[in-house]
Amino acid sequence: MNILCVCGNGIGTSVLLKINVEAAAADLGLDVTVTTSDAGSAKGTANMNDLVLTSPQLAPELEGTTTPVETIENFMDVEEVKSVLERYV
Repeated sequence: MNILCVCGNGIGTSVLLKINVEAAAADLGLDVTVTTSDAGSAKGTANMNDLVLTSPQLAPELEGTTTPVETIENFMDVEEVKSVLERYV
């Protein structure tokens, strides 16, 4: 599964989310490839992924993509990330 993590600039919080997505996926036994992006570029690349994870504030910027967009309130909460990923197992 290819997962895109999106934050405002694509370098800070999206990298933290990427680390926690990889940890949650490992706990669930999922084989994932996780990449990061800024919100501006993400709309163009979202369709090349199976899932997009972002904050509730940035999700509206990704409307119109065919890839599911899920929001994460706390990028540092592995359990929250895991609960989202479980929907795609």
